[in-house]
Amino acid sequence: MSVPVLLLTPPFTQLNTPYPATAYLKGFLSTKGIRSFQADLGIEVTLALFKPSTLTRVFERIAPSGNWSENARRILQLQDRYIDTVAAVIQFLQGKNPTLAHRIAQRNFLPEAARFAQLDNLNLAFGSMGIQDRAKHLATLYLEDLSDLFQECLDPHFGFSRYAERLARSANSFDDLYEALLAPPSLIDELLFEILEAKLQRLQPKLVALSVPFPGNLFSGLRCGQYIKQHHPDIRVAMGGGYPNTELRSLAEPRVFDFLDFVTIDDGEAPLENILHHLHGHLAIPELKRTFIRQQDQVIFVNNAQCQDYRQGEVGTPDYDDLLLNDYIGAIEITNPMHSLWSDGRWNKLTMAHGCYWGKCTFCDISLPYIANYEPISASLLADRMQEMMDKTGTSGFHFVDEATPPALMRALALELISRKMVLSWWANIRFEKAFTRDLCQLLKASGCIAISGGLEVASDRLLARIKKGITVSQVARVNKHFMEAGIMVHAYLMYGFPTQTAQETIDSLEMVRQMFQAGILQSAYWHQFAMTAHAPIGLNPEAFGVEKEDAGVGLFANNDLIHRDPTGADHESFSFGLRKSLINYMNGIGFEKPVQQWFEHKCPKTTIAPDFIVNELVEAEFASTKPNAKLVFLGTLPKLEQITKSKKGASWELAALSFETIQRTIAIKLPLQQGEWLFGILQELVGGKSMTMAALKDRYQQAGLEDFELFWDNKPMDSAWRFGLLVL
Repeated sequence: MSVPVLLLTPPFTQLNTPYPATAYLKGFLSTKGIRSFQADLGIEVTLALFKPSTLTRVFERIAPSGNWSENARRILQLQDRYIDTVAAVIQFLQGKNPTLAHRIAQRNFLPEAARFAQLDNLNLAFGSMGIQDRAKHLATLYLEDLSDLFQECLDPHFGFSRYAERLARSANSFDDLYEALLAPPSLIDELLFEILEAKLQRLQPKLVALSVPFPGNLFSGLRCGQYIKQHHPDIRVAMGGGYPNTELRSLAEPRVFDFLDFVTIDDGEAPLENILHHLHGHLAIPELKRTFIRQQDQVIFVNNAQCQDYRQGEVGTPDYDDLLLNDYIGAIEITNPMHSLWSDGRWNKLTMAHGCYWGKCTFCDISLPYIANYEPISASLLADRMQEMMDKTGTSGFHFVDEATPPALMRALALELISRKMVLSWWANIRFEKAFTRDLCQLLKASGCIAISGGLEVASDRLLARIKKGITVSQVARVNKHFMEAGIMVHAYLMYGFPTQTAQETIDSLEMVRQMFQAGILQSAYWHQFAMTAHAPIGLNPEAFGVEKEDAGVGLFANNDLIHRDPTGADHESFSFGLRKSLINYMNGIGFEKPVQQWFEHKCPKTTIAPDFIVNELVEAEFASTKPNAKLVFLGTLPKLEQITKSKKGASWELAALSFETIQRTIAIKLPLQQGEWLFGILQELVGGKSMTMAALKDRYQQAGLEDFELFWDNKPMDSAWRFGLLVL
């Protein structure tokens, strides 16, 4: 078997699902009739590492008399038990031996080292979890214990999803990476080389294309290039992906090309196609697209302006063929609900749109094409691609990895999925904007949406305006309430340390978060500290944000993360531990009574936020949209219609009783007879996925001789219409 291009994701990204870049490229190449093969070397190296024969090699290489930590010594003493259990643990985490959960959960089967010490703090969170989830978490701790051993005794760079990340992060100079690449291969490298060599022998590619999405993939990606250069000099090596797109836009380091032939940036389809045509003699060097190469020991950037990028409708459906989809590992690392969703189970990755429809946030790399060039995909094409991926992979879970999925497109996709009666689960990243009404959230839930994640960021109206987020804390609270009512889990990205943020604002932000968790409108969140990047508005114009940028000069290698000083803000780093500790408690439903300043070891101000601020915002009356062009849809089943007589004080009148059978219960409403019969007729027309504008609905109401449509629509019993599936979108 021979293929023109071998698409590789170097170790390590995720263990539960393949990173989608190679699947996107393979799908595109298929539309061009170009054969390719793809592999996720991360999962393949992981599976090779965690098997009895390899663990035996590991323990043989570690000198028992070494100056190891007490934890490493314990694992070495228990090595036979690790060797005897590792295959069963991997099978269990792959979902191939679920009954082992009972033995694992009893905690008398797996050897336990330092990672298990944290269980004393996690028993509350896992006490109510099922046997399978608890066992997955214990099995994950078991693997992390072994990971700690590998890192201490064999390979200081090892990490499941952050391999040699320290070398790649903020790597203004290539020196450290270069020195590490000249060091002898580690056991991890040896396993990588064995797997890579087998693929090269079998596939005989002309080009190996490395997708490097994160800093944690860079070192092993360069290791792959190094091996190919040494052992297969006729094969060319290209690198692209998220890391080059952000970090290597000013690449000028010639030594990089000791390991690579091409480095591409931004959308990969056209650059990859042009490289292949070049290797086949059909294109000259000046015709390459967004590609760095080395000529006469100088790095040059070639970008043929005549070559246009492909539109999203032309790139094909992501193709997961070749990947070991049944062998991924469903781990549960921590009790954060959204992180558990990420890591447990395999998700097909898709985007609803290229780029970001908002594109204004001042901390985001909005000047770069992957965000700036916004192009949505039609709902029908998205549904086609989802169906094709379900048919090929056998998996009906989807994660939309957009920067922020557009609400209008989410609505259109939900309607499309419902009309096709596609049974699936999906989740996405959003902005907490007011377009997410109660009715829209109900629609998304009906289509299979199970969770959303979005940026609450600093949870301060002053700072949200400074960030140009386009939202307020009150607005976020109401949107979250709508998702909660629909049964959709909400995860918030939280930021601290934005320039000029004071200690008071940090405390007040935490109080906002506390109240949202206590109110039940937030189920999961994660704090991260602000980082200034070169391509964000704040990095391009730091003076406008009160930031002093340290001029480290432009390096020959990575140039993205910027060192800065915030002369007017708080000591942001000092809040890190307390913010994370409080969040763990809130996610577990405890600690709400504790004043927020007490989570910190240093003196902090008391919050200025009223203790009932969020609750008051949630009880404020909201009115459903009755804009003329709003769309009315009915997702339920036709009700039972009965005519009943109501009597009071000697008077009687006729009513229409409509009984709706929902999945969980029966909802009954009573209306004046003529209105009830009219509504029943409208519902008959809407069943089956049809829709009607509110303007048309009002006209129909008036044509029926009925009076005061607004009074009918905005009052009981129509207030409960969304509960039986009658939605205004």
